[in-house]
Amino acid sequence: MRLPLGVPFLAAALTAVTLTGTAPSATAVAESGGHCARLERVRVPGAALQREACLDDLTTTGLAGTDYTDPADQAGLTAAGTRTPSGVPGIQIDGYFPDSSGFNTTHGWRHDAQFVIRLPDRWNGGLVVTGAPGNRKQYATDKAISDRVLAQGYAYAATDKGNSGTDFYRDGVRPGDAVAEWNARTTQLTRAVRRVAAQRYGHAPRRTYVTGISNGGYLTRWQLENHPELYDGGVDWEGALWTADGPNLLTSLPATVARSLGAAGDEDLYAAGFARGSEFLWPYHEKAYWGVTQKIYRAEFDPGYDPRCPGPTAGSSPEEILAPCASDAAYDYAARPASVRRAVARVALTGRIGKPLITLHGDLDALLPKAADSDVYARMIDERGRGALHRYYTIAGGTHVDGLYGTHPDRLRPILPCYRSAFDNLTAWVKRGTPPPADHTVGKPADGDVVDSCPLR
Repeated sequence: MRLPLGVPFLAAALTAVTLTGTAPSATAVAESGGHCARLERVRVPGAALQREACLDDLTTTGLAGTDYTDPADQAGLTAAGTRTPSGVPGIQIDGYFPDSSGFNTTHGWRHDAQFVIRLPDRWNGGLVVTGAPGNRKQYATDKAISDRVLAQGYAYAATDKGNSGTDFYRDGVRPGDAVAEWNARTTQLTRAVRRVAAQRYGHAPRRTYVTGISNGGYLTRWQLENHPELYDGGVDWEGALWTADGPNLLTSLPATVARSLGAAGDEDLYAAGFARGSEFLWPYHEKAYWGVTQKIYRAEFDPGYDPRCPGPTAGSSPEEILAPCASDAAYDYAARPASVRRAVARVALTGRIGKPLITLHGDLDALLPKAADSDVYARMIDERGRGALHRYYTIAGGTHVDGLYGTHPDRLRPILPCYRSAFDNLTAWVKRGTPPPADHTVGKPADGDVVDSCPLR
């Protein structure tokens, strides 16, 4: 980890307008100067390497089969049948900032701090920035976020957060260094891409939004608390909550490991915040999420606790990687040394947001239960006197990844269409002062389209 600045969460223009609402104005088209205009001027400040390309379509439809996106990095995040726009020509820039770690092997670079920047020909004057969810890489939200905002005319940028994969905790020197880098890399990319937009379009973005899923939602919260000057608002899709005294992942996940090893029961999970009614999701999460998530984040913030597991790596086979550490069944965050809480404090959230924020969280989230996460964060914002800047929507039937909808269509609903509605509400709030609906639970309809429709009003 070195900054120059101080689990796996395993088509035409008409169609784009239909799916997204409003297309970029004629003025925006004129400002862009035509297809890939000023390509030769585009230089990412501070980048150690960049590769720019003029492309006929920046969406996942147009990029399919190329190395300008990565469907494997997006797996499971969206529901099958999700409609996405296509036909967005423009410039794509791939590259990386100076860094000393190399978990990200995309493009054969074996270099972290990788980013992707997309600059549509038809620009609406706005910019959307995100960081990868889970421990994925920079193309993870191409289908979930990039496709639609590009079709609406926004420039788009995403970072791998400076480290990725289940060995991310090995980056840095001090406990908490790897996660702290996530925040620094998001800030770094935002500052750089604002200057890139000015090179391409002749002026900096008029509006800049930060957004993300899971760890990307955490980044959204942190950025609006610590760098509100860079953004006009954000949408937080089930962001991870880190607080020094709890709750955080290390206070809710040990109960899941204990249960999987026969040392705890269902009541222990309810006490940790897991929702009654989410039990049908637990067997999948036990195999795919709980064990690996607990052990790698515990290794990041508390490396002194059972250093043999996960040891030098999280494992060499999928079974080893996903398996829990037996010692985590007894992990007690509150009883750990003060140094652990100091490590978490370095990246902790406060609730002191400085720009409008919309939060969405599914009531059946079986990885980051809302009772121990977004419910708490909403109270933190209110306690800081920032409630007027926040809206919080519980999505009935929503869970952590939309890909599970195909397995349980009778019990779940995808959150992505609700997220799209939230983003539109945010931009109307910022640009026109139109307040979003008050906090409420978005009910799951008995019938109708839940894959591509979710009105918040």
